[in-house]
Amino acid sequence: QVQLVESGGGLVQAGGSLRLSCAASGRTFSSYAMGWFRQAPGKEREFVAGIKWSYGSTYYADSVKGRFTISRDNAKNTVLLQMDNLKPEDTGVYYCAVSNMLTIDSDDYHYWGQGTQVTVSS
Repeated sequence: QVQLVESGGGLVQAGGSLRLSCAASGRTFSSYAMGWFRQAPGKEREFVAGIKWSYGSTYYADSVKGRFTISRDNAKNTVLLQMDNLKPEDTGVYYCAVSNMLTIDSDDYHYWGQGTQVTVSS
């Protein structure tokens, strides 16, 4: 059974940094893609960044491009999201998820973690 466990969230001032981690277990992920999504109160869940596990190819939402970096650690079966120059609008619950393809559509992701809260104060 696939399990995804996020960690690394917290409270940070605007301009600060956080690094989120998603530990994956339950299968071999080399043929899959991993995505990070976030959901702010009263808003829909939105795509943040994704990575194709085998090739390392990445894709970012325009709102985070140049500030966030997604990467994977094959040995630890972990996907990381380095978030720099954080803004108050980055506040939300961040989720990692698994898909068969690198896509921004949350409906294409079949396994989800429980989420980790990120709060950016102004």
